[in-house]
Amino acid sequence: MSQAARTDLYPKPIVSGRRGPGAAIRLLVLGILLTGAALLYFLFRDELGEPFLLGLLGVLAMVGVFYLFGAAIGLIQFTPRAMGDDLAHAFIDSIPEGTVILDSRGRIVYANQAYAVLTGTAEATDMRTLDTILSVEPGASDAIYRLANAVRDGVPAQEEVRLSHPMASSADGLRAAGPTWYRIKARPIASTPDHKGPLFAWQVADISAERAEQERFFQDLQEAIDHLDHAPAGFFSADAAGRIVYLNATLAEWLGVDLTQFIPGSLTLNDIVAGNGMALVNSVKADPGSSRNTVLDLDLAKLNGQSLAVRFYHRVQAQRDGKRGMSRTIVLNRAEGEDASATLRAAEVRFTRFFNSAPMAIAAVDAKGNTLRTNARFLDIFSSAVDNDALDGGIKLENVVHERDREAFSKALTAAFAGQAEISPIDTVLPGDEQRHIRFYVSPVSDVGGEAAEEAAIVSAVETTEQKALEGQMAQSQKMQAVGQLAGGIAHDFNNVLTAIIMSSDLLLTNHRASDPSFPDIMNIKQNANRAASLVRQLLAFSRRQTLRPEVLDLTDVLADLRMLLARLAGKDVELKIDHGRDLWPVRADLGQFEQVAVNLAVNARDAMPDGGTITMRTRNVSQAEAATFNYRDLPAADYVLVEVEDTGTGIAPDVIEKIFEPFFTTKEVGKGTGLGLSMVYGIIKQTGGFIYCDSELGKGTTFKIFLPKHVETAASAAEALAENNRKEKERKADKPRDLSGSATVLLVEDEDAVRMGGVRALQSRGYTVHEASSGVEALEVLASLDGKVDIIVSDVVMPEMDGPTLLRELRKDHPDIKFIFVSGYAEDAFAKNLPAEAKFGFLPKPFSLKQLATAVKEMLEAED
Repeated sequence: MSQAARTDLYPKPIVSGRRGPGAAIRLLVLGILLTGAALLYFLFRDELGEPFLLGLLGVLAMVGVFYLFGAAIGLIQFTPRAMGDDLAHAFIDSIPEGTVILDSRGRIVYANQAYAVLTGTAEATDMRTLDTILSVEPGASDAIYRLANAVRDGVPAQEEVRLSHPMASSADGLRAAGPTWYRIKARPIASTPDHKGPLFAWQVADISAERAEQERFFQDLQEAIDHLDHAPAGFFSADAAGRIVYLNATLAEWLGVDLTQFIPGSLTLNDIVAGNGMALVNSVKADPGSSRNTVLDLDLAKLNGQSLAVRFYHRVQAQRDGKRGMSRTIVLNRAEGEDASATLRAAEVRFTRFFNSAPMAIAAVDAKGNTLRTNARFLDIFSSAVDNDALDGGIKLENVVHERDREAFSKALTAAFAGQAEISPIDTVLPGDEQRHIRFYVSPVSDVGGEAAEEAAIVSAVETTEQKALEGQMAQSQKMQAVGQLAGGIAHDFNNVLTAIIMSSDLLLTNHRASDPSFPDIMNIKQNANRAASLVRQLLAFSRRQTLRPEVLDLTDVLADLRMLLARLAGKDVELKIDHGRDLWPVRADLGQFEQVAVNLAVNARDAMPDGGTITMRTRNVSQAEAATFNYRDLPAADYVLVEVEDTGTGIAPDVIEKIFEPFFTTKEVGKGTGLGLSMVYGIIKQTGGFIYCDSELGKGTTFKIFLPKHVETAASAAEALAENNRKEKERKADKPRDLSGSATVLLVEDEDAVRMGGVRALQSRGYTVHEASSGVEALEVLASLDGKVDIIVSDVVMPEMDGPTLLRELRKDHPDIKFIFVSGYAEDAFAKNLPAEAKFGFLPKPFSLKQLATAVKEMLEAED
């Protein structure tokens, strides 16, 4: 920037716009001239004549036009502004911060006294801008650059810089020694009548004293922390969530924590309190707006896994709303000492450690059934039913037993008081939380003599919630597996029947014209067989054995294409909303099957809203870190694309939601539901590698959440995608009329007679020479009798004695290049994984038509080796 061109050191600020007394004098002269002209006109207009008067009026008109023009462009000011100018000047000069105003070309417009003092300027000609002064300073050049860029963009900015010496020199021309801190601000200001372009105000202040005060305060704080760190007792502070925000060096040394690496909040009380000690810590509660002190004996866990017996002097604060606040704790090491009481203290420590670290809840009760003492695990399990304060005064132990089981529990206590040794355990649930299962064991206490023996019985409790859940899951899993096997077996046999029906229908249709009276009946048979095939696919989807054709999908495009169909299915009383997530990851799934999932969930949502409502479909990415936060069982942490289908319907009852994915379970009226819809959805998602969960609340609606794994391109997936594209291309070509006849020799292996007979007739009608076998063993015999002169083998997968994959492995020993086609109602990958990687074969899913069989054989024969 250039230096100031002004001659005075402190020029008047541009905002004042002063013009001085000259403007008033000129106005006075103008008024006298106009008045004189008017008098001449009225007194001497007859003597001077009309031409003279017209000329005078013309001159006056020119003078008036000149003044009007001058006023318009600001050359002439009619209102003096000296007072505003002086106020602005006095205000800016009173600011303790050095202030300089620059125009758009970097020229100094105004600088106050403080700026001159801070920069050491004595003459106006020596005045320099801050970037000229500091651009050569290593500690300030970057900050000045950032400020200049910000203020040019119209954004106020502020920086603090440290220089090795002050900007201003002393009287002898030398700079003072020692570092100096400056706070520099820059901001744009409004333009003025004298400066139409943008103006920029820069301010600078010496904050060295402020920094020095901060450093002194920090030094005092460091000394206080040092005293606390080296105290002979441990100390820590935790927030309401149990995160440790401070611990001293003594406690850190005991725990093996490196304070140089410690970050406040990185450790929690759960990390350092061993066993069930957290139950003791959490049991200490204060009244709203107050604090409470208590003493706790427990074990801490060191980072190396060892335990440390300590005593807590624990203080807890509660907020005014009753929520837990900060806690502060002094920690004493209860390790053995060298004095006479060491043995007694060691025994006390061992007992406390054993008692509080026991994995089961333990309570000692007196002859009236009141608790005398409990361990940490007891508080951990029954914290919802009792608190530490209640236990201090003793409670009836039956209060932690559900009402329906209290009679049995009382009988067990009575038996214990009578000294009975064998007492059956009592299974119950927590009062108020019937989802948590508890098993109680009651043991009598032998009379050891003396008055100190207050205990009449010892009651132990073990939580069996997870065990009960596992038992339920195992029973459910076994039931689902059995039903799945049944469904898969039924589907396999039904597929054979449907294949025979469809192929027989095709053979009949080839011999009947459309005008034949039997033609509509034959078509009706084939159409109903195809409908039955869709039901079989549902059974296979549930048993996860259906044939999938996975491909890489963009769910945004898939749902956009389905929108019209889903809207029609929803009906006029239901509003459909689709909320597409941004930049969705690709997924790999069967397009047709995923569309079936979306349609089925939309129909179920519609049926749940008989009076109308809203169906919302949402998609978004879920990162691995976020997936770990979901409380869904069996959902591993990974990257997913989440598809949510939400309705505003009646919701699903808790006892029903556990059964919705079971086959043949439906809440609809008889004749209005098969119970296969959601079980099919479940099977498709699971077979795709995804997960599906249902959240519902009665009266508020239901949300189905589908987690599909993010697709990551690999060499294998790229090859599969290429194969899928080739398959689609073949299907596209197959739709065109083509010659499906041939003269090759075919060996058809099928254990179902009707299917085998239909296949033989179908291929023979196309010109093939067909040999047949009813099992894999018979197929080997037929091939041997033909000296291996077979061009292609079409074989079922599931057969007695020897199945299709075993047949292919046997054939490859003597005929490694033989062409082979598997026929099955199950998914291809259900058996392909058991075949050698180099094995080449085709696949034809059941049920199939005559044309599909002929097309598969033709394409396999024409395929290059």
